[in-house]
Amino acid sequence: MSKTISFHLQKGGIGKTTISGTLACQSALEGHTTLLIDVDPQGNASSWFCKSELKWELADVLQGFCFFTDAIVEITKVPNLFLLPTFGIGGSLKKYAETKIADEPYVLQDLVHELVTSFDRIILDLSPGLGKLERSALIASDEIITPMTPEVFSLDGLEIFIDELEKIRKNLRSSVRHEKIIINSFDGRIRQHKEIYEAAMSGSFEVFKIPVDPAFRKSQERNIAPQLFKYRGRGLKPNTLRAIEKINDKIWR
Repeated sequence: MSKTISFHLQKGGIGKTTISGTLACQSALEGHTTLLIDVDPQGNASSWFCKSELKWELADVLQGFCFFTDAIVEITKVPNLFLLPTFGIGGSLKKYAETKIADEPYVLQDLVHELVTSFDRIILDLSPGLGKLERSALIASDEIITPMTPEVFSLDGLEIFIDELEKIRKNLRSSVRHEKIIINSFDGRIRQHKEIYEAAMSGSFEVFKIPVDPAFRKSQERNIAPQLFKYRGRGLKPNTLRAIEKINDKIWR
């Protein structure tokens, strides 16, 4: 049975795209047909995995200018990974979100219902906002997972997001689950990081950690999956790979 997951928090710079893309790659590398949908008007996930010139993007699909089969591209460097892209510069998703999606809040949900027959797993990468586009993506998901960095402002953002999500559930009649947190760029040698982790653990969430690892940034610069990245014989640290494998196993279980 297919499953759709979104990664979201109303805060920038916490690694949503890094986590979305990395876990999409992990799922695909383990043999599952996986679709990464770039629902961020900046198109960062798309520019990470696809450098070729594309004709169609997500906004075109949502507006009926093409079929999703026309817009989805196969990421050949990662077997089983597919991308429904968004053009960053010159893209139309931002304009669509500002002018049309208010009249069709369930448009992404309808799209996902069509896509689940073709893909084992679907991941939505969102922008830091919580406008109508992001709300549409959240209710299209079976589960929302919150990435955060080990800092106080992320905890504050989590509290706000929990409150806003409850309103979304009620107003849009959604039963989407929100049970997991991923603390990104964690360094156990730093006291504040350990305190934030303990604070997160004290709640009702299942909490995971991804260590600080420069290979993420370097792999994005070279347009390759972090798991496949190697430079001078070095790639992701072993504890980073173990963390990714553990998270991947848990979220799809």
